[in-house]
Formats: sequence, C-alpha cells, structure tokens
Amino acid sequence: MTAESAVLPDHTAVRVALWRALHLRADPPPHVIEDEVGLRLADPGDGWRSRPDMDERDTRPVRASIAARARFVEDLVVEQAARGVDQYVVLGAGLDSFVQRRPEVAAGLRVFEADRPGPQEWKRRRLTELGYGIPDRLRLVPVDFEGDWWGQLLAAGLDPDRPAVVACTGVTMYLTRDAIAASFRRIATLAPGSLLATTFLRPAEDVEPGLRPFQQAAERGARAAGTPFLSHFTPPRMLALARETGFRDARHITAEDLTRRYFAGRTDGLRPSRAEELVVATT
Repeated sequence: MTAESAVLPDHTAVRVALWRALHLRADPPPHVIEDEVGLRLADPGDGWRSRPDMDERDTRPVRASIAARARFVEDLVVEQAARGVDQYVVLGAGLDSFVQRRPEVAAGLRVFEADRPGPQEWKRRRLTELGYGIPDRLRLVPVDFEGDWWGQLLAAGLDPDRPAVVACTGVTMYLTRDAIAASFRRIATLAPGSLLATTFLRPAEDVEPGLRPFQQAAERGARAAGTPFLSHFTPPRMLALARETGFRDARHITAEDLTRRYFAGRTDGLRPSRAEELVVATT
C-alpha cells in the first residue's frame, strides 16, 4: 500500500456517493433515498456535477439503480432490526452513510463496515473531521478481501452465532468467481435467519441495448484504473451459486421489482437499469 492510497478514497466509491447526491440534485421528488453524507465525505469541489460521469441525462438509469439498491438494502436492515436482528455487515463499505443518516435504527445495531485499509483509514479521518465521529456501535474493519477478511470481522466482534444482515453491493464484479464462492460459503455459516443481499453485474449482452455502450465504457474505465471487472453473472447463475455455497434459499430482485417498489407513479421516466441486480440469500 502506497502513502497515497492510505489517504485517498476508492474512486468507484466516490462515484457511487456522487450519484446518490446527484439523484437529489437532478431528479424531482419523491426521492428514493436522501443521501448527501457521502458527498460531504468525498468533498469533490464545486464543479463535481460537470464531471463526465455525472452527466444528468446519460446517468439516469445508473443513478436510479444506485439509489434503488441502497434503499432496498436499507429497508431490509430496518425490517430485520424490527425482528430482533442486531448485526449489520457492509462488505466493501465505501462511503456508506447508514449510521450517520439513520441513527435511530443504528442505535440498536452493531454495524461492521469492511473495506480495504487505505480507504478505510481515509473514511475514519473524514468522519472525525466532519464531526460525525466513530460511535461504539460502528466498527470500521480494514480487510483484504483476498485474505482472511472473515477472521478480521470476527476479531472486530461479529458473533456468527447470532443472525446478521450482510450487504455486498457493487463488489462482486471486482472478484473472481472462486473468491465470491469462498465469501458466500463463509457468510452462509452465520446463524439461521441471517440474510445476504448482494448485487451482481450482468454480461453486457444481457443489458438493455441502449445501456450497453455505457457499461462497456465503465468496463474500459475500470481496467484503466487497475480495478477490472472480473465476474459477470446471469440471474440463474447467481441464484445457483448462492444455493451451491450453502444458503437455504435465494431470490432474485429484478429491476422491475425495484421499479414497482420505488418508482411507481413517476412521470419523469426515471427507472433503474437491469445491468446490476440483486439476490437475497437466507441461511
């Protein structure tokens, strides 16, 4: 790890945070999620909306997807917390802001944010600088996702004998299939009633034709940045992987499901893309 990587956030995490903020700035209400904490953390400067990857028209489907997946996971956590689940794990946390935005729910949880050491240290510093601090219920866990990240979570206080919600969004495309399968097997050992909510990236040929150039450009950008997309899944393949790795049940959350749940009645045509969808797996 270089000195520079120790003080900078991950560029993809910043982009996701900015898209969530752009949803508030560019799209009319009702908003699927209201999150500008990530924007404050990133502090991208006054001209951030002029970035090519923040084009208000071209990014409509992707920012709708980003907002919808965040809201879906958040709703899942709130629902499970009401049932007594008190552990929430965020793998590849990036600029996640659940604890800062939903303190009334987070107060009853132990939240584990797992991410690479450099970006994690940067986020710790920024939370302190902005006055949010690091409450005891929030555990920032620096991990190597190709190493013993599970052991690091256990050392931070994760109790595998109690149910937990595990969120893994925007991560699987950067991992090999073997690494994903190994991670799923670990998570599937959590206490019965635990949930994994994970996104997966479809192959470009399985995406809406109008969005294929956008995805192909994203893949080129990821390669150029040294973080290539390594794994794509069709929904049946991701469901099969969840079941093969030990989960009792798995269900596919489609873009259409998210549209019915969060975008019904909108007259502006804002809809999530099916390029990246969700699977919820249960132990």
